Amino acid sequence: MPDRRSFIQQSAALLGGLALHTNVEAAFPGLAAGTSPRPATLHDPGDEEAFWQQVRQAYAASPTLINLNNGGVSPSPRATAEALDHYTRMCNEAPSYYMWRILDQDREPLRMNLAALAGTSPEELAICRNTTEALNTIIFGLPLQKDDEVVVSTCDYPNMANAWKQRSLRDGVKLVYADPVLPSADEDAIVRAYTDRFTARTKLVHVTHVINWNGQIMPVRRIADEAHKRGIEVLVDGAHAFAVLDHKITDTGCDYWGTSLHKFLCAPFGTGLMRIAREKIAKVWPLLSNDKPQSADIRKFETLGTRSFPAEMATGYSLDLHNLIGPARKQQRLHFLKSYWMDRVMDVPGIFFRTLNDPRYSCAIGTFGMEGKKATAIAEALHTKWKIHTVAIERAGIPGVEAPYNHVRVTPNVYTTTQELDRLVEAIRTMA
Repeated sequence: MPDRRSFIQQSAALLGGLALHTNVEAAFPGLAAGTSPRPATLHDPGDEEAFWQQVRQAYAASPTLINLNNGGVSPSPRATAEALDHYTRMCNEAPSYYMWRILDQDREPLRMNLAALAGTSPEELAICRNTTEALNTIIFGLPLQKDDEVVVSTCDYPNMANAWKQRSLRDGVKLVYADPVLPSADEDAIVRAYTDRFTARTKLVHVTHVINWNGQIMPVRRIADEAHKRGIEVLVDGAHAFAVLDHKITDTGCDYWGTSLHKFLCAPFGTGLMRIAREKIAKVWPLLSNDKPQSADIRKFETLGTRSFPAEMATGYSLDLHNLIGPARKQQRLHFLKSYWMDRVMDVPGIFFRTLNDPRYSCAIGTFGMEGKKATAIAEALHTKWKIHTVAIERAGIPGVEAPYNHVRVTPNVYTTTQELDRLVEAIRTMA
């Protein structure tokens, strides 16, 4: 066995060597289309944990702090961080030349590679900075009129809820709230929570694919199909679904969609993706000005001024690692990690969960609370006593559910080890 330093270097070289323009299947010939890559040079295919230990080494994960808030933002792989540093140093040599004449041209190969993962046309994808920017562009760009109705949800992410409230205040768009009771295994009830709000004046429904505060996977396709039957357009918040669930954007049935790439794709901070169905691009106004705002070219949404070109280019390395693992295998691992810790604390006295431990209704995100304890106190104790970083979720009451919401969100990622989750289990049992 090589020593630790050379082992890390070799792992980073292998995983990071799949550069922006590299096709993974070409790099590892013999892989069947649609299967999860398992190159013998990376690990023993018969040892699953050895594979994930190798993946762990592809990250510069802290050896002292256990990061279980990957739902907020995830660290980038070593190769991505090195690429980001490389491109930043390159740009600093002659910024206007390298940024505008070199790296700006390489956005097109990145767009094509992201489109291959997303399962849509490159001509429908705009590269942006985060989910908030992607969805705000659509929310403020749609040609909605006074008294047009938009169905939103009490479970949507605050930035999106505030954007719709602003659109309502500014233009008189009427917001109609769906109030699904979550968590839930009753898909019919969730669908009805939305469709019962549809009227003849409904123009669009906003659906969050995976709820950020409890990890519920929503039946977005069923809601979208019912909406389209009535001539209603569909906007999907894909922040916690992209690079988590093994799916394509078109599987959701959406017309409009947005995500952050710095979550589970582990791209550099401040990278995102927006999708608009090709036939709808022309009618959506850019959030920032463009010389052809009514163009049908998706690139009209990318006139952001000076931006982080190094962050965009380094995204390709994170994409390569994701493809190397394989979307299906990654989803299975994320669900396994969530179930691993949840299963081991099910019998803790006073514990309760706001997440269903079922792969049909949740994946990476798991949430728990303890009777008589505030979520902020639990999260603080996990950090100060066990050096485990989580996030407290404290919300006002949700319709149909006892108020207030008071739980801790735990979100591992592919570099998280079972040994780290064992420490979480020990901490929860000790606190109880």
